[in-house]
Amino acid sequence: MLHIDWKKMRVRAGSFAAAGALALVAGTATLVPTGPVAAQTRTLPDFTDLVEQVGPSVVNIRTLEKAPADADAGSNPDADMQEFFRRFFGVPLPGTPRQAPPSSRSQPQEEQPRGVGSGFILTPDGYIMTNAHVVDGADEVMVTLTDKREFKAKIIGADKRSDIAVVKIDATGLPAVKIGDVGKLKVGEWVMAIGSPFGLENTVTAGIVSAKQRDTGDYLPFIQTDVAINPGNSGGPLINMRGEVVGINSQIYSRSGGFMGISFAIPVDEAIRVSDQLRATGRVSRGRIGVQIDEVTKDVADSIGLGKPVGALVRGVESGSPADKAGVQPGDVITRFDGKAIDKASDLPRLVGNTKPGTRSLLTVFRRGASKDLGITVAEIEPDKTVKTTARNEKPKAASAAQSLGLSVSDLSADQKKELKLKGGVKVDAVTDAAQRAGLREGDVIMAVANTPVSNVKEFDEALSKADKSKPVNVLFRRGDWAQYALIRQAR
Repeated sequence: MLHIDWKKMRVRAGSFAAAGALALVAGTATLVPTGPVAAQTRTLPDFTDLVEQVGPSVVNIRTLEKAPADADAGSNPDADMQEFFRRFFGVPLPGTPRQAPPSSRSQPQEEQPRGVGSGFILTPDGYIMTNAHVVDGADEVMVTLTDKREFKAKIIGADKRSDIAVVKIDATGLPAVKIGDVGKLKVGEWVMAIGSPFGLENTVTAGIVSAKQRDTGDYLPFIQTDVAINPGNSGGPLINMRGEVVGINSQIYSRSGGFMGISFAIPVDEAIRVSDQLRATGRVSRGRIGVQIDEVTKDVADSIGLGKPVGALVRGVESGSPADKAGVQPGDVITRFDGKAIDKASDLPRLVGNTKPGTRSLLTVFRRGASKDLGITVAEIEPDKTVKTTARNEKPKAASAAQSLGLSVSDLSADQKKELKLKGGVKVDAVTDAAQRAGLREGDVIMAVANTPVSNVKEFDEALSKADKSKPVNVLFRRGDWAQYALIRQAR
């Protein structure tokens, strides 16, 4: 018969209340941990199942290039690593082809090892994704599967802007990866990488997601992790705990060339968007609208009455571009594109770049205290144009009021107005101090000061005298084919 002294038990139970609940098991009083103690009992993740699941889908990529037979062997960037393996293990660095004896090199050119990278199988019929920098400049690409089969691959397409490439091997029934949802990826979540660092095939490393939407490029909001990534990991997959690919390991932050705890992966949704175009046409088509943009600082937001420092500040508008035709002006702040909010300047090129050229879109700009919608037809991105310069033969006529901005300006001649297709403005003859720090140069043509158009030096002085001396002055100017915007702090 079970007998319990309830007075003593109440005291004892009370002393252990924080640790757990009281239970009766097989005629004895037992404390069963619940609540905080149980919550703190967590085990580290086991990656073994993930490796077995995803490992066969990861490939080693070796690139070759034609080089003179007497090329300097000391130019190999992996020479130190090769020497390390030779001294301490008595074997060459894995993945490094044996060098032929000098006497056998009789041909004027031969295939030389160029680099080692990683990739993963997109489709069972042999499409493989990797980084563009892995295959860039290669004369031959070799793909090795985990079952040791080796194939010569064909480069379907490579996009340097996103650093994505797709290659194809002649094989079927291959184990393709599963693509994950990057939107569900959380900071602090465990992730794993598989690749070939320094040619060491099928190497597994793990860590956590350190940050998302990390701005290190115009078109890619990178995933930052602390997963160990080294040369040779490039192009390999970043995998979540569900065995899905969420990113492509692409870059590291390093002062030594080796891993220092910070690595970056391309979000897989961005990569798939690029790879679909590469597989369809061999190239990537991106949209452009022809603006130079910058972040909206608190000073700019206060100066124009925007309130919050959000959006993309238009510093310049390319003459004849879609933005120019739509009526976008330097000094505008683009706050939305096709209904999507622009929280920071880097959001705009991503949204525009992912828009099909020829698409009619809606641009929302903040101008002189109010928002305005502008219809715009997105063009296709093209190489930057060379900015033309104009002749300046007239003797400068200085304006004293401009000195507070660090400027010396003069009126435009009739010939200059005709050449520049302008009705007015003042020509910058010299730049110092605040104006120089703001980016103005000799030869620029100032068309407006503090949101007030100016046709000559007199109007320039008047507009400047009315400007609030306690705030930076916004200046609209023309440089070559571009109209631009600058914010200048006046000397006090």
